[in-house]
Amino acid sequence: MSINNGGEPISVPEEIYFLCMLHNIGATSPERSLTFEEIARWTMLEPSKVEQNLKTLMDGNYVAISMDSGTKKYFITVDGIRKVLSMYS
Repeated sequence: MSINNGGEPISVPEEIYFLCMLHNIGATSPERSLTFEEIARWTMLEPSKVEQNLKTLMDGNYVAISMDSGTKKYFITVDGIRKVLSMYS
């Protein structure tokens, strides 16, 4: 993936681009967490890609899981928010 950072496109790993999408759709706290299905719908990615990206981001402590009435929901951690914000500086 590549994004345009003030003129020059820069290459960004797929999972970091996915992290930015999660940030943009507002999954930034346990209270605003989203289910797997909601994330797939919002990002318009194949479920296998969503699963792969979530696993990679959870391994890096950028995404965490909250439970809501027995349902897994995903949200960006403080480290994940910092990572997204560092992309803009």
